Amino acid sequence: MILAIDSSLGSSVAVVDPATDEVRAQADSASPRGHAEVIGTLLERALDEAGVAPADITHVAAGMGPGPFTGLRIGIAAARAFATGRGIPVVPVVSHDAAALEHLAGDPTGAFAIVTDARRRENAVSTYSGLDDAGIPVRTGGPDLVPSSETRHIRRDEAESAGSEGISAISPHLGTTTSIAAGAVGILAARSIRAGRIPDIAEPLYLRAPDAKLPGPVKRVST
Repeated sequence: MILAIDSSLGSSVAVVDPATDEVRAQADSASPRGHAEVIGTLLERALDEAGVAPADITHVAAGMGPGPFTGLRIGIAAARAFATGRGIPVVPVVSHDAAALEHLAGDPTGAFAIVTDARRRENAVSTYSGLDDAGIPVRTGGPDLVPSSETRHIRRDEAESAGSEGISAISPHLGTTTSIAAGAVGILAARSIRAGRIPDIAEPLYLRAPDAKLPGPVKRVST
């Protein structure tokens, strides 16, 4: 079984059967804050509802963002801690790819963009065009930070042709994706494992440096 965790927007934990892509259970908190307070409870709920024990988990899928620094690192830390305790691998997944997978469930050939709120009047944007032969969304651009005023509307033809360079030229009024389902993160991890194409993502996709900075050297005061 795969335990999947994502905290790039709200907090979401799921248990996915890697042989069938069945989401056995999913527990969510829609709040964009308080990730640390709810992640443990969500883990317990997902495992309990799926009827599996920690020993049944063979992989942990971690949503790597894009997302705000504070929330995103909680889910990744929880995923890595669980995996370390069990001695099992972590499979990194781009969170936008999970949202794209859910969108493509209704139109596996469509071209579109996933847009999430990055705060500070900016959005994180990734563009996609259909699924590959492993059932993984084909990302054609991003994730990139784009001013909110430039991502309010993205037409299908523009999303199809836009890459990370051209995305800022896309015309403006598309609603943003407000949640990332850990179930979709787990399904992508399962498909990546079966295809032998586990993404090489070592660091979270913050897209923006954290506000906290190391202090600079102490200034000398002349006397």
